[in-house]
This record gives sequence, structure tokens and C-alpha cells, in this order.
Amino acid sequence: MRRMVDRTFVAMTLAATLVILAMIAIILGNVVIHGRDRLSWEFLTAAPEQGMMAGGIFPAIYGTVLLVFLMSIVAVPFGVLVAIYFAEYARAESRLYRWTRMAVNNLAGVPSIVFGLFGLGFFIQTIGHGIDQVLYPGYLVYGQPSVLWAAMTMAVLTLPVVIITVEETMRAVPQEYREASLALGATRLQTILRVILPQAWSGVMTGAILAISRGAGEVAPVLFTGAAYFLPQLPTRANEQFMHLGYHIYAMSTQSPDVEATKPILYSTVFVLLVLTFLLNLTAILIRNRMRRWTTR
Repeated sequence: MRRMVDRTFVAMTLAATLVILAMIAIILGNVVIHGRDRLSWEFLTAAPEQGMMAGGIFPAIYGTVLLVFLMSIVAVPFGVLVAIYFAEYARAESRLYRWTRMAVNNLAGVPSIVFGLFGLGFFIQTIGHGIDQVLYPGYLVYGQPSVLWAAMTMAVLTLPVVIITVEETMRAVPQEYREASLALGATRLQTILRVILPQAWSGVMTGAILAISRGAGEVAPVLFTGAAYFLPQLPTRANEQFMHLGYHIYAMSTQSPDVEATKPILYSTVFVLLVLTFLLNLTAILIRNRMRRWTTR
């Protein structure tokens, strides 16, 4: 009887896995079949023309990669610092810890469009306008949507994912490692930097991978903070707007007067976004595996 139950459970889990794989295959197959006619080297490397009905999507690819890169620079280090506080310094009965923990948990459940409105109100209208009033009186330099504020907004959006992932990895490091390091005369900071963090690098990179996965596909936050509908030139400064693959898809599917004519472009852009997300994740996974091998030597 027990063996039959085990076999039934294994069959159910295998069936669920196959269903998920089949769904992914159907989605990818549908995207490839409908978008393969527009996929070409020119489509990937050229700038859009004629209101995005001709040309390519390279500015959108460049803007998406730039956004993810800037977001990761902000979110990962800051998330690691908060995770270190939670795992190594905070006391469970501390009021600051309880409030910070509640804030992180609440951030994880906030809809992404709320982050977009937050970025518009805080980063652009408060910090950006404040910088302009102090450094550029009478000019609008940083008090406008740009890739900088979009990246900062996305960093806030993905911060809970990084914090929770890194914290759990650090808590999984055996307590004996800490005790041995302290017994040898190392300070608490030296123990964290030289013993705990090297053991938790896989968690840090996992948090970065999850952040990249969510940040590359989110549209609502960049809708208010920096994405442009049509911008053939590439952004060269942090205070410039940019094109984004997700917003490109959203705009063409909702604003185009001829939806049927834009379907091949839409499917091709979706395929490029999926491949780009996979490549970014694969890069982070390779870095994580290399660092894991380096730390185990």
C-alpha cells in the first residue's frame, strides 16, 4: 500500500512537470511560428522606422539590457547589505528588525504599477526636481523620466527578492563556521566578509538571477519613469529616455491602428525578449557556477 502511494505521488509530480514543460513549449512554438518571418539580422540591429512599422528593434534591446544592468548594480549590493543585517546582526525582538521585516514583506506583495507611480513621485518629481533646483536652476535635466530613474524604480521592485534569497542562503551556512572564525581571532565583520559571504555567493547570484528575470519583463514601472514609445537613437546619458522591449510590445499591441499588420512584429519582439531574458539568466548562472567552483577550492 505504501509503495503504491509513493508511485502515485511520483506519477502526479511527473505529470505536473510534463504539463508545465508542454505549456512552455506551446508558448514558445506559437511565438516562433508567428514571428519567424520578421526575424532577421536587420531586425535585431537596425533602428525602428515609420512609427515602428519598419526597421528593427535594436534601441529596445539596448535599453532593456542597460536597464537590467543599472538595476542590478543598485539592487544586488543594497539587498546583500540588508540581508547581512537580517541574518547576522538583527535581533528578533528588535523593533527596527520587525519594522524592516514588515516593510520587506509588504514590498514583495505590492503591484508593479504602484512602484511605477512611486518612482514618478519620489525619484522624478522629488529627487530629480530637487537636483535641478540646486544644480540646474531653470532647466529640466533630472526632473524628467530617464533610464536612471527607471533603473532605480526597478531596483526597489526587485529588492525584496534579493534580500529574501540572500538571507536564506546566509542562514543556511553552518553556525560552526562563525564560531571557528571568531575563535581564531577574526572580528565579526571579517567573519562575514571572508567566511559567510563566500559560502553564500550562490545565494547572491540566485537573487541576481531572480531580479533579472523579473526586471527584464516588467512594463508598468518603466511606463511612468523612463520608457519612450519611439526613440531611434540610443541613450548616451543617465538622464535620457530609452526604448524597452516590454513597453515596445505593449505600445504596439494597444496603440497601433492596424493590429493585424503589427502581429508579426509583435511576435518577433516577444521572441527576442524571451531569448534575451534567457541569455541574461544564463550569464548569471554561469557566473554563479564559476564562483561556486572558485569558493570550494
